[in-house]
Amino acid sequence: MKQQFNNKTYLTFTSFSVLIFIIVGFASTIPYQKNQTLLQTDTSLINTSEKLLYKIKLGNSSIEEQNLLEKITFTQLRDGLNNDDAKKAFWINIYNAYYQILANDKEIDKSNIFTIKAITIANTKLSLDNIEHGILRKYRWKFSMGYLPHFFISKKIKQLAVNPIDFRIHFALNCGAKSCPPIAFYSYSKINQQLDLATTSFLQSETEFNDDNKILKVSKIMSWFLGDFNGKNGIRKIITEYLHKNIDEYSIKYKPYNWDADLNNFAE
Repeated sequence: MKQQFNNKTYLTFTSFSVLIFIIVGFASTIPYQKNQTLLQTDTSLINTSEKLLYKIKLGNSSIEEQNLLEKITFTQLRDGLNNDDAKKAFWINIYNAYYQILANDKEIDKSNIFTIKAITIANTKLSLDNIEHGILRKYRWKFSMGYLPHFFISKKIKQLAVNPIDFRIHFALNCGAKSCPPIAFYSYSKINQQLDLATTSFLQSETEFNDDNKILKVSKIMSWFLGDFNGKNGIRKIITEYLHKNIDEYSIKYKPYNWDADLNNFAE
C-alpha cells in the first residue's frame, strides 16, 4: 500500500509539474505591450542597416556601422523601431548583412552560424536565429513548422518582435545557399512594395506547375514554415494572388532545397 501511495503521489506531482511548466511557458509568450503610437520612428537606424549591407556588397569595411549599432541603447532600438514596417526593414537588412559577416569575415561554419550569438546590437548579443525566429517570426519555435511559440523567450526579444508574422519575410532572408532568395536592400518607406516584389520574384523563379497532373511544386521553405503561410490552403491563396493562377485543384509538393554555398548573391 505504501509503495502504491508513493507511486500515485509521484504521478500526481509529475502531472502537476508538467501542467505548471506548460502554463508558465505559454504565459511567457504573451506579447510585450507598450503604447508606441506617440513615439517617432528613428529612420536613422534603418539607414544604418542599409549602409551596413551596402558596404558589404561593395566589399568595403563596415566596422563603422557595426560599432554604431553596438553602442546604441536598447531603449533607442526598441522605441526607434516602433512599428512593424520599421522592424521588418531594419532586421531583414541586419540578418542579411550579418550572415555575410559571419560567413566571410568571421568564417563561422554552417553548423554554428545560425545559433552562435556573435551579433551585437544595442549591447545585446544575438544570433541569426534570434533575429529570424525570435524577432521577425514573433518567437516561433524553429522546429514547429510555424505552429508553436518558443517557450521562455527573453524579454528583449519580445519587446523587439513584430506582430503579426508576415510570411513575405521568408522571401527576403538570405542564408547563403543557392535556394535562398537574393539579397536586396529594404527601406522604411517602401518596405511593403519591396516585400511584395521579393515575393513575386521568388515565387516566379521557384514555383513549378504541372497542369496535366494538377501538381504544384513550391520551395521547401513553405513546408518548413507551413504555419506562417496558413497551411496548404494559405499557399494556394498566395500563389493565386502573386502569380495570378488558380490552383485550387492542384496537389502541393515541395522541391528539394539546395544548400550549396552561394554567398554575396545580391539582387540586380
